[in-house]
Amino acid sequence: MSSKIYIVGMGPGTGEMMTPQADHALCGSDVIVGYPVYLKLLGGKYREKEFLSTPMKQEVRRCEMCFEEAEKEKTVAMVCSGDAGVYGMASLLYEMSEAHPGCELEVIPGITAANSGAAALGAPLNHDYCVISLSDLMTPWEIIEKRLAAAAVGDFCMAIYNPSSHHRADYLKKACDILQKNGVEPERACGYVENIGRENTACEVCTLAELRERQVNMFTTVFIGNSRTKIIGGKLVTPRGYVLPDPVV
Repeated sequence: MSSKIYIVGMGPGTGEMMTPQADHALCGSDVIVGYPVYLKLLGGKYREKEFLSTPMKQEVRRCEMCFEEAEKEKTVAMVCSGDAGVYGMASLLYEMSEAHPGCELEVIPGITAANSGAAALGAPLNHDYCVISLSDLMTPWEIIEKRLAAAAVGDFCMAIYNPSSHHRADYLKKACDILQKNGVEPERACGYVENIGRENTACEVCTLAELRERQVNMFTTVFIGNSRTKIIGGKLVTPRGYVLPDPVV
């Protein structure tokens, strides 16, 4: 028996920002598994499907549910916000699949917060960039600190995920201090976007010094420019390096 599990990146959550491939996978599934917030974001389009969920911090159980349903000869979709392979469930399902050799996995890509947030701000990731999460739930802070320092020394643009939570209220401030300690000037152009692609989307550009004092939440993605990033017309822009023509006078 061959069973199928789609690992679906649903993007920010709204239908217009979900790929047709993701929609096709969800339409073709019997069961949709996911965190309750993500299932709610799907709206009513897939209401005839069987929905299964677990609370936060029960990701392993959620994956077990996928395999259990697939082994009943059902087609299953695990939904993740953004892209399933960027801080999503794809790697965990692959790790667990060794115990379920009859289940076929297929990852369906989605628009992750780095890309959708960058579009809202302008073009902050138009050169080499890295993505770093400030959540130390599964990554020790000492490693996060090393990665921030390395990105600063390498002059990478950065997309910062999970910049704050109730238990990590000062982590963005700590991250800004690490960046400044490793050569990022206080005037560096930065920005952040809250509730990307959803109701009440809000974005702002600022300097690193101003960013250090901002209060953000877990639904915010932060962008740190490289040494050439600038603010143009209220947008955060990282030049690619093209030679511009002389202005017409």
